[in-house]
Amino acid sequence: MKMTDRGLVALIRHEGIVPAPYLDVRDVWTFGIGHTGAAGDPNPSDMKRGMPADLDQGIRTAFETFRTDIARYERDVCNAIAVPVEPHEFDALVSFHYNTGAIHSARLTRLLNAGLRDAAAEAIMGWLKPGAIRPRREAERDLFRHGRYPVGTIPVWPVDAEGRVSFARAARLLSEDEALALLQPIPASAGWLARLCTFLSSLIKRS
Repeated sequence: MKMTDRGLVALIRHEGIVPAPYLDVRDVWTFGIGHTGAAGDPNPSDMKRGMPADLDQGIRTAFETFRTDIARYERDVCNAIAVPVEPHEFDALVSFHYNTGAIHSARLTRLLNAGLRDAAAEAIMGWLKPGAIRPRREAERDLFRHGRYPVGTIPVWPVDAEGRVSFARAARLLSEDEALALLQPIPASAGWLARLCTFLSSLIKRS
């Protein structure tokens, strides 16, 4: 299975977008849409610090990295879940796993594989550290149980050269359509003009 477009947008909204390396709540160097060195290249601790001079390119790099990362998390969930699931349930499980990395060990997986869907949904709430993660867990539980997707714009947060993110004001707000356009890969065989047009089309709604 693959995540739905709505599921991808919901996950990105939960994570937020930071177009340069930053320190997360556990002081782990992170980049873009929740990417850490544990997920593979690029290693955020080795990346240039501070906001990119070209914000558009910084955002695109974040999405390119996310496309690579999410494929692995989708595979992990497919391998861990032994029962059929609905698309919205799969979206919730990948969002949970992307944040926790725990799909293979979590109680919710054992419950779901045993056919105990309601108990599995509630077990999502067993992962509440740090405390600020509660709204995300509630949203994932509601998505799994009711197919209820969060809506709204997606913030791109500024970060300084020390890796500190400022949540006072977003550097940019992306619409769902813009985010979905940025998720579309540009074929390597495309000429430079076609690649440029594809990139610009993802940003046209801001003009």
